[in-house]
Amino acid sequence: MEEVSLSSEQVLSGEGNETEKERDGEESELVVQNGLTQGRKEFVAPAVGMEFESYDDAYNYYNCYAKEMGFRVRVKNSWFKRNSREKYGAVLCCSSQGFKRIKDVNRLRKETRTGCPAMIRMRLVDSKRWRVLEVTLEHNHLLGAKIYKSMKKMGSGTKRKLQSNSDAEVRTIKLYRALVIDAGGNFSLNSNAKEIRNFSDRPNQLNLKKGDTQAIYNYLCRMQLTNPNFFYLMDLNDEGCLRNVFWIDARSRAACGYFSDVIVFDNTYLANKYEIPLVALVGVNHHGQSVLLGCGLLAGETTESYVWLFKAWVTCMSGRTPQTIITDRCMALQNAIAEVFPRSHHRFGLSNIMKKIPEKLGGLRNYDAIRKALIKAVYESLKVIEFESAWGFMIQRFAVSDHEWLRSLFEDRARWAPVYLKDTQFAGVSCSQPGETLNPFFDRYVHKQTPLKEFLDKYELALQKKHKEEALADIESRNSGPNLKTRCFFELQLSKVYTREIFKKFQFEVEEMYSCFSTTQLHVDGPIIIFLVKERVLGEGNRREIRDFEVLYNRAAAEVRCICSCFNFYGYLCRHALCVLNFNGVEEIPSKYILSRWKKDYKRLYVPDHVSNNVDGTDRVQWFNQLYRSALQVVEEGAISLEHYKIALQAFDESLNRVHNVEEKPEQLKI
Repeated sequence: MEEVSLSSEQVLSGEGNETEKERDGEESELVVQNGLTQGRKEFVAPAVGMEFESYDDAYNYYNCYAKEMGFRVRVKNSWFKRNSREKYGAVLCCSSQGFKRIKDVNRLRKETRTGCPAMIRMRLVDSKRWRVLEVTLEHNHLLGAKIYKSMKKMGSGTKRKLQSNSDAEVRTIKLYRALVIDAGGNFSLNSNAKEIRNFSDRPNQLNLKKGDTQAIYNYLCRMQLTNPNFFYLMDLNDEGCLRNVFWIDARSRAACGYFSDVIVFDNTYLANKYEIPLVALVGVNHHGQSVLLGCGLLAGETTESYVWLFKAWVTCMSGRTPQTIITDRCMALQNAIAEVFPRSHHRFGLSNIMKKIPEKLGGLRNYDAIRKALIKAVYESLKVIEFESAWGFMIQRFAVSDHEWLRSLFEDRARWAPVYLKDTQFAGVSCSQPGETLNPFFDRYVHKQTPLKEFLDKYELALQKKHKEEALADIESRNSGPNLKTRCFFELQLSKVYTREIFKKFQFEVEEMYSCFSTTQLHVDGPIIIFLVKERVLGEGNRREIRDFEVLYNRAAAEVRCICSCFNFYGYLCRHALCVLNFNGVEEIPSKYILSRWKKDYKRLYVPDHVSNNVDGTDRVQWFNQLYRSALQVVEEGAISLEHYKIALQAFDESLNRVHNVEEKPEQLKI
């Protein structure tokens, strides 16, 4: 690539034939203060590897750092592309860097330059971010000796107001723009020590303890350097204090491409006032294991904070949204999801609701009887009319019509009661059966008093454990076939395609076909035939009861649907639907009922990037993301065995050689 010289002054910076432009006019005069005593602030110093969304962000960060330290900033060098005149490199230095030129020595202006070495060198990288490549922090002169008026002389092309992110539509700020750390560990734009207060009762900012912000900084910087596709956003309030944080590592971003169809939003730690206000977006992988899809720290349970977090997640997902999102019952969450995910099915976690029964109803006189009636209505109702009748009977019998929690629960019934959710895809996280629960992703890693620093260490341990579990499950599913327990062809069919854990669940349904002792045709409605399947089930007191299940079957369309809606809740057909298929002589499960997300080779065959066939010829960020996801697939496959490893490594070497040998034609080098 050719560069054009915009300056007569050359600087030996190891950039080859690149040229620079010195711009003495672009200089910051900063307000500085001496001798901060109480509440002294410690600014996050620049470090190699820090990345910025734009040149202006990088400049403003170094500017604020200079303000705290007590020196002024000058742009020493800039590099521009010849054709587009786009800036792609720069050196920012202390205004005391270098010495006056000989022709300027006799001017009346006092000499202020001392040859100061303090500087940062940065460059625009392939991800379209500005990365710090070199840092010198030491100065050879006194700092903070004067008070200057804060003013930045900027060209018309540089001046611009702080804008909200076009995707997130909220004020977001990257770690590298984190301005100052006060004695309490809080971000702040205000350098006045008198403004330091106890923020524990302020819902508009994170309640961080001393050192927490430094811990966040250290963690995110380390991840940025070691995790190429790591993504994070930070949000400041109007006073410049840290309010919300979102981050997602490379593996979780890749998992989003496969398993973001159904998401559980876990705000357990935030809602229960844990030491760390942690929230997590969690999905389910092809083994039925929980997989992390993003994390956040929020200032409070407000619609504003939730909206910011969800928009940050959508930004990193290139605009894709989940089919179903499951949350706790919370009006702030309900409002936020309606705004950010208007097309997603928003459902309330049933297990969370059932866990609250003792807390909400424990004081009632007939608690045990009410609890049993409520559980029976929720889990045993197959039709809406059955549920509403059972609920009404419970309310009338126990005279609890004025109970606020029960009243609000019934008003929200369409978002949590299984009988209303039969058209919603849950991928196994519906908890529509008694005893099923959703455990927090960081269960056993976080307790009520876990400090933030400790959590950041445990975070990586938790992810490593989850990744190892998935890798072992992959190996087990591919290298060993499950034991068949029946002669049913349905069992043999799915044993070849499903992962071991999912197949075991389906296998149980095949076994339970033998508890269904009668399949009869009720009536015909055009192409649809309605069957009645009778099953012996365990009832109250472990007594055997007979229950009836209606199943709709359309032979022409190869469709079967049971009133229990097991397929939508869990992603595989139930025993009742299998009985109807078997009754009609169907030997194979129709392909529409074999979900790809449960297949053992799903991550190899499925292309997660829905726009990969429509690649933008100018969007290098999109190229990087797609290449990274594809490479990660090879890495995961290569870790299965030594032989896989050798083949994957060889493939990488061959691919790299082919890339190096590409002939760069002129028309391909448009920049």
